[in-house]
Amino acid sequence: MATEIHPTAVVEEGAQLGVDINIGPLAYVGADVQLGDGSRLHHHAAVEGKSVLGAGCEIFPFANIGGKTQDLKYKGGNPGVRIGERNVFREYVTVHTGTDDGSETVLGDDNMFLAQCHVAHDCVIGSHVIASNNTLIGGHCIVENHVVFGGFSGVHQFCRIGAHAMISAYTKIVQDIPPYMLADGQPAIIRAINRVGLERRGFEGESLDRIKKLFRIMFRDGLNRSQAIEKLKAHEAVDSAEFRAVLDFAAESERGLAPGA
Repeated sequence: MATEIHPTAVVEEGAQLGVDINIGPLAYVGADVQLGDGSRLHHHAAVEGKSVLGAGCEIFPFANIGGKTQDLKYKGGNPGVRIGERNVFREYVTVHTGTDDGSETVLGDDNMFLAQCHVAHDCVIGSHVIASNNTLIGGHCIVENHVVFGGFSGVHQFCRIGAHAMISAYTKIVQDIPPYMLADGQPAIIRAINRVGLERRGFEGESLDRIKKLFRIMFRDGLNRSQAIEKLKAHEAVDSAEFRAVLDFAAESERGLAPGA
């Protein structure tokens, strides 16, 4: 398929386009943008600023990728956005640049952001993330792989969401959510493991049992956070991938882990 650019689209001089690009009516591509092979911009979609998109990304009407950071600390310069392959941005999604000169907001591969989601400045988003409508992710957040956000969920600045976590609809995240867990509430608490999501991704048997043990020790045994971490470190499964993921996540937490129900 050859590259197709609608006559009413605006592609600024300097923009770098891969092959098989499709740019629809009244779409906009800025001068510092790089679009990977097979990218598609629907009508009225916009990619601006210093934005680099990998192959196969799709941007729906009125979405804006690479808009100026809303961080009031912005002092000028040329921050950007770096996005991997096969990402989908539905209607009215916004992904903003980093704040400092040379900084970037970074997204991995195969993510889907449904209508009216927002990814703020300096976030680092992994791969295979699904954000339902109106998910709002504040600045400097880290979202690991295979996280699912329910609609209208919100994440406070500088929070971290661990891999394979599930965030329920309307949840308010103000502390870090460990891997494998299901968070719900305003503010969020850990309700259970993300069993359905884990099983869909192939977790079963001993692996799933280890995650259940993690949940019980951290959120059901009546231990404070330090006691729970020490118990995990002394557990016979401490060298398993599941235990290491949670222990490493906890060690890097700055805002603290969300409490249990």
